[in-house]
Amino acid sequence: MPSCFRSLSLRFVVLCLAATSLTGCSKKSPQRLYGMNCGICHHSGDGMPGSVPPVRGRIDIIASTPEGKRYLADVLINGLSGAIVVDGKSYDSYMPSFDRLKDEEIATILNWLSARGDTKPAPTLTAADIAEARARHISTPKVSAERAELHKKSLIP
Repeated sequence: MPSCFRSLSLRFVVLCLAATSLTGCSKKSPQRLYGMNCGICHHSGDGMPGSVPPVRGRIDIIASTPEGKRYLADVLINGLSGAIVVDGKSYDSYMPSFDRLKDEEIATILNWLSARGDTKPAPTLTAADIAEARARHISTPKVSAERAELHKKSLIP
């Protein structure tokens, strides 16, 4: 390989590493975990009209109660399917389980989303909260029923 190409390649690698460190997007950063797992469908947090609900400004509200924290952990561990209403708008989609992620990674994603809301201090979930959901493992229809109950109690926006 000619030296000019090696020099360009090295500069490119250095620039990429610098950009990654400046933006806080290391392999395990909350933004990167969200982007690689949730952002595929939820995008920047705004979702997709009619199919994928927004998560921006909602996770902190849901996580404000013990029941809400349990529900969030159940959704990430078990998935969710079927029609739901979010802020008066209908969505009908399927969210897969993210049980392949570590408990700490799921808590990191949920806490990053919670911190992006208006609730201060932002509610947090722990790896133990996620491990508890993993241990009780429920079906997606039961997660949907759990959501319906919380919606009736006005604990989910």
